[in-house]
Amino acid sequence: MLTVVIIAVIVIAAAVFFIVGRGRIRADGGRGLKHRFGPEYDRAVAAHDGDTKAAEKELGERVQQHGSLQERPMSPEARAQYVAQWADIQERFIDSPHKAVTAADALLAGLARDRGFPDGERFDDQLAALSVHHAAHVHGYRSVHTAAHGQGDTEEMREAVLDARSLFEALVAEQAGDGDRRRPSSPDGNGHWPFALNRRPTKGSST
Repeated sequence: MLTVVIIAVIVIAAAVFFIVGRGRIRADGGRGLKHRFGPEYDRAVAAHDGDTKAAEKELGERVQQHGSLQERPMSPEARAQYVAQWADIQERFIDSPHKAVTAADALLAGLARDRGFPDGERFDDQLAALSVHHAAHVHGYRSVHTAAHGQGDTEEMREAVLDARSLFEALVAEQAGDGDRRRPSSPDGNGHWPFALNRRPTKGSST
């Protein structure tokens, strides 16, 4: 009888250890994903109506699919061309917001593709891959893409382009992964960027 009791205690203890262990592993995984994705983690949870488990499953699949992606190097000439194009978009925004936001969307898609991310024609795939490596910067790109497809007023388009600049700077940085530490040279070489987006468009501006 004593032997049966001992065996039962061991089995129960093993079951409790297994359940608690699984809970800890899942919790650690959740904390890791939340740390890695930041605001994108909260957005995924909201998109799944608060279902944390479903959100973490989606984010985990993104990491599994795109985590090993290596960003391609960029030549100084290509970098300078992209910087000039972005500066032109910012300058043009004051006169033609929708054309500028559409150009910003296309430029980011092409830049991401050139750095080794999926082609921009598959926006969801490209954004998922970008979120794994540049989670803190993808919100602006999503906003620009939405605005480029006809959603949002002029002020929202302006905010979208401003927010998207952080992803642009991350992707055009001199070394992969330097986006948070080193910004590309500004058009005038003195750290000054165009002021067009800091000025609100007038009522007569085209959209």
